Amino acid sequence: MIRLLNISKTWQTGKHPVMALQDVSLEVPRGGIFGVIGKSGAGKSTLIRCINLLERSDSGQVFVNGQDLTILSAESLRAARRKIGMIFQSFNLLGSRTVYDNVALPLVLLGFSRMAIRQTVIPLLELTGLSAHAEHYPAALSGGQKQRVAIARALSAKPDVLLSDEATSALDPETTLSILQLLKNIRDTLGVTILLITHEMQVIKHCCDRVAILDQGRLIEENEVGEFFAHPKTQMAKDFIVSSLPQALPARLQSQLCIEAVSGTHPLLRIWFFGSAATRPVIMQLISHFGLRVNILQASIEYIRDHAMGVMMLAVEGESERVTAALAFLKSCSDITVEELGHVPDNIVSFV
Repeated sequence: MIRLLNISKTWQTGKHPVMALQDVSLEVPRGGIFGVIGKSGAGKSTLIRCINLLERSDSGQVFVNGQDLTILSAESLRAARRKIGMIFQSFNLLGSRTVYDNVALPLVLLGFSRMAIRQTVIPLLELTGLSAHAEHYPAALSGGQKQRVAIARALSAKPDVLLSDEATSALDPETTLSILQLLKNIRDTLGVTILLITHEMQVIKHCCDRVAILDQGRLIEENEVGEFFAHPKTQMAKDFIVSSLPQALPARLQSQLCIEAVSGTHPLLRIWFFGSAATRPVIMQLISHFGLRVNILQASIEYIRDHAMGVMMLAVEGESERVTAALAFLKSCSDITVEELGHVPDNIVSFV
């Protein structure tokens, strides 16, 4: 449905050119939800704007529905763009128009009849949960409702592809989840292919079928979402996954945490498990093989597309050589990430 071949783009800023995209190739299958994640400045927004040629790449090809957009005439490109909807973080609604009129606007500009517009807009308002707000103005809507209007408007021309440029970044977590569920419903109901860019792992986790990571304009990793979480191939992938499994220190631990080991304290570890490591008896290995005593202070596990991942916070007690060997073992496991948080005193954790 969407196929990018060797896309490169350079921005000229002052005397020094900036390579925004470097030889990026990816393919989004029909009916899929594909997420592109990366840090600020990675090239995500440039990439998505190159798909509908709001920005033209310096080199490479962009295929949508088998059609190479980069070689189309201006008139043919305008026609092709009607089949590509786009939603933004900032909503871009017209404050002087009602919800109904905002959704109808693309059809008005295309010269549709009033009856044809109504036959299209009313079902979209129902699909996006906006029927009760049809005559309201944007100023009376919440952020989530405004984004629903923007989504309905993007769908009004019945596109085959929907592009999402950080569409949930301005929303609270609960509203974000509702918008992500809406996008999944749209894909399932209308068969629209969705490509979204984000810097939030929760978006990838809850919505996408496949994910790719951009880093300094290069695509460094791509995989099915479950495999991505279970078997990250790059350090950046691990970093993003770890960020989606936060586990803050309890206040009592935080207040008495020692940076250096002193008498009467024990190492405090936070361990992230990916894939099979989440269901392996790793703690039993620390106890039986290394002779440590282990106190599990916090733990959680979740499944992404049937793949497990989890995070655990634990204190360990044992001879320093055994603790060092156990840490070396944990760090050698490709499906485990371990963080040494410091040391906690006896009065905080008990191994009795």
